[in-house]
Amino acid sequence: MPVRTPDDLTAAVLAEVARAPDARTRELLGLAVGHLHAFVREARLTEAEFQQVCGWVAQLGQLTTASHNEVVLAAGSLGVSALVCLINNGQGGTAPTTANLMGPFWRDGSPATANGGSLVRTPGTPGEPVYVDAWVVDAQGLPVEGARVDVWHTSAEGFYENQDPAQADMNLRGQFQTDAQGHVWFQSVKPAGYPIPLSGPVGALLRAQGRHNMRPAHIHFLIHKAGYKSQFSQVYSADDPFLGTDVQFGVTEALSGHYRRHEAGEPPPFGQPPAPGQAWYSLEHRFVLDSGEARLPKAPISGKAEGARPVRQILERRGD
Repeated sequence: MPVRTPDDLTAAVLAEVARAPDARTRELLGLAVGHLHAFVREARLTEAEFQQVCGWVAQLGQLTTASHNEVVLAAGSLGVSALVCLINNGQGGTAPTTANLMGPFWRDGSPATANGGSLVRTPGTPGEPVYVDAWVVDAQGLPVEGARVDVWHTSAEGFYENQDPAQADMNLRGQFQTDAQGHVWFQSVKPAGYPIPLSGPVGALLRAQGRHNMRPAHIHFLIHKAGYKSQFSQVYSADDPFLGTDVQFGVTEALSGHYRRHEAGEPPPFGQPPAPGQAWYSLEHRFVLDSGEARLPKAPISGKAEGARPVRQILERRGD
């Protein structure tokens, strides 16, 4: 029957969605169509606005490359990534969890590194040394042995190696394995908070809201072992000025870490000592895994940017 009214149109689309043989596909598409059509009605979306939105969606794909994922960046900036994480962990969002959003900068295939080793692969990488001890346990508090633990973070200048042609491939990235105590340990340089890129639709979105584009300093972890739900996590520096206004909405109490400062001359717990006269930091954190499927998603990036180092742009948060 020909469409006569907006309600006829929505009903026609939903009738076609109902033809999908898979029950979950029918549910997801039905909800998506229902909410999307309701949004168009409630917002009274104009044709010009619709064309603008289509342009933004197209740009998300066009700007996603081997070294940059604008789609994941947008999902984080709207709180979708953090929401999906929270409702799928911590007993459906009712209990604390050490799970966190994956983010757009995980690369698969980080170099296998022995416990106690260093993530610094570019000689002369600037920054204050940090010595990290992490423990992985199950829901009963028992150590998880033999888990794969990927680690990655920014430089002290606020660049991931994939963004920065000056850094060696896989600098400040490594892959470890937990010992019988569920323990991994490594040394690196203390990461800095950083501005997310503003060159695409995400930048326009933040400017339209009067938001800043800063993430607080953090170290990423991915923990993976058969029999346990794979966990992405980030441990944030509790003294970072952007802890409460993270542009990606990722900070939780369970992941606010204490990066403890040690004065020069105090011996580190392992590894290479700092340079003479140099202070250093330590970090200890425990991650709790739930039983479940060990599954890794496709990594959002797979390579490094070429050309000049990107120029950092920082937006002010309006009203502060």
